[in-house]
Amino acid sequence: MSSLDEERLQAQNRLLIRQRVRLMVNQYEVHAENPDGGEGELLAFAQQKRLAFKEQVTLYADDSKTRPILGFKARKRIDLASAYDITDANGQSIGLFRKDFKKSLIASTWHLEQPGLGVTTGSERNKFVAVLRRVWGFIPYAENLPFAWPYHFDFYAGDQVVFSVEKKFGLRDRYVVDIKDPRLDRRLIVAQAVGLDALQSR
Repeated sequence: MSSLDEERLQAQNRLLIRQRVRLMVNQYEVHAENPDGGEGELLAFAQQKRLAFKEQVTLYADDSKTRPILGFKARKRIDLASAYDITDANGQSIGLFRKDFKKSLIASTWHLEQPGLGVTTGSERNKFVAVLRRVWGFIPYAENLPFAWPYHFDFYAGDQVVFSVEKKFGLRDRYVVDIKDPRLDRRLIVAQAVGLDALQSR
């Protein structure tokens, strides 16, 4: 990742993420927000292989996939409570996130760790919608329908919301990420936001 690419990403206080649906992979575009609220420049492009036994997602500076920015990978195979190590373009660790399996039985809960800042914890704000999403998942072929249930995660450090991820209601997956604490590494936030969608049903 070039210093200019990282400067652009770290300068953002709101990110817009859109999922592309492809045959064998899930792809995500991470955009800056324009003054009018629309999608601005492409800041990152993520790709996740479907049906992988050990989850691994790589993010690039753009969809040419020539300049890696970061990646995350599960420590263990088929482990519902596995941690996901987040690494930079050189493979060096910059943080991790993990799902709190016990708390997620009611409402999905995740912990994001950034060296020097400690742990932030995010869970679904609307517990009723959380239950609806689970019921929907048991309907045969429901996951193949062009429909996205919304969700809203608030991530807290102590009693303060430091960032949030909102999945919009609609026929395609769109997300708004609001960053309230300037100390947070945007790379970690992007990894967690993509992970919320890519790993939600795990």
